[in-house]
Amino acid sequence: MNVYDSGRIADILENMGYIAAETIQDADLILFNTCHIREKAAEKLFSDLGRIEIIKNERAEKGLDTTIGVVGCVVQAEDEQISKRAPYVDFATGPLTYYRLPEILQKIARKKGECIIDTDFPAESKFDYLPQNKAKGGCSYLAIQEGCNNFCTYCIVPYTRGVETSRPIEDVINEAKRLVETGTLEINLLGQNVNSYHGEDSAGKERSLAYLLNKLAEIEGLQRLRYTTSYPADVTDELIDCHRNLKKLMPYLHLPLQSGSDKILKAMNRRHTSGQYLEVIEKLKEANPDIGLSSDFIVGFPGETDEDFQATMDMVKKVNYIQAFSFKYSRRAGTPAAIYPNQVDEKIKKERLEILQDQLFSQQLRFNKDCVGKIVPVLFESKGRKNGEIFGRSPYMQTVVVKGGDDNINQIRQVEIIKGGMNSLSGIIK
Repeated sequence: MNVYDSGRIADILENMGYIAAETIQDADLILFNTCHIREKAAEKLFSDLGRIEIIKNERAEKGLDTTIGVVGCVVQAEDEQISKRAPYVDFATGPLTYYRLPEILQKIARKKGECIIDTDFPAESKFDYLPQNKAKGGCSYLAIQEGCNNFCTYCIVPYTRGVETSRPIEDVINEAKRLVETGTLEINLLGQNVNSYHGEDSAGKERSLAYLLNKLAEIEGLQRLRYTTSYPADVTDELIDCHRNLKKLMPYLHLPLQSGSDKILKAMNRRHTSGQYLEVIEKLKEANPDIGLSSDFIVGFPGETDEDFQATMDMVKKVNYIQAFSFKYSRRAGTPAAIYPNQVDEKIKKERLEILQDQLFSQQLRFNKDCVGKIVPVLFESKGRKNGEIFGRSPYMQTVVVKGGDDNINQIRQVEIIKGGMNSLSGIIK
């Protein structure tokens, strides 16, 4: 979602006549788009802002003005902290109001030295005010839903992104068509809880994500579809049927579990049990035996015992994920879990995370090695780190590196996999 928002912010600025600077030192305007899911991300912002203050002062000595702005979820959660800890910041605006950038920058021009903060939850949708989206490569993100109504007790998102809202069907389809017309081959639908999508069609009838996927699959020239992030309790049979019937829908699904313990899931206010999660997985695998699954896990949630952690390990082994993201529980001020009793010691969190990641990484490596000898379609995105290399994504979101020319970028090529590592595959274009 932040990548999508950053792209749309760039579109707004380009429409205002801005162009991307070669270096930070050359920039008249420096923007930070922020995440507030974990404390580390928020603290990194203030560290980075301190370095930018030095650049701003150096430019001022040369007679150059520098505008510094902060956008995103950290602003929504810590607006007062930004003005206190970084008083040299010129403006801060939340993730739902960045479409007001032209107005904000005009105000700054008139009110030098005053930090403008905009953390409203506007009644109107930001998507109604954003410029038309165009492809910036073969793969494009498309936000269809924003906000969340689940209020998991560890999560700050409902407080920073607001309640769930869904874009109208026609708006999404029209944006998808523009992306395809300008070069997109793959679209990844985005939402904090994307499978709760309930956008209205032209007749005012609410439609599901499954309905939208079927409509998007009809777009000529679109070759790949994905969606993220899903909530287990909102995976319907209709959506599962899409994984059976839609050839354009990639055989990969990110479905966060968070914990294998029903006690912890209840404390997290997750609307599913481990058993219900497994039922969804079984249906998905029955619909598409080739589907690969990834997930999110939190270890050390308040009250998590050794038995609770073992339940998570058992689930990981049962599902056999091909990728996963795992983290130590991080207290977020304003969430219920932040004041729960029985907070887990950091040392125990660290030990459990290492055990979990060892298992997850071994599954990921095994899956990648099993790809050796197979020929897979890869959508190439850009040049690789080494000269003459390019990289792209497999249907399972694996990074694939090959030797090849720039003419392959933003194209889908058949690749024979010759090596499988932990984080990437190596191959040869056929």
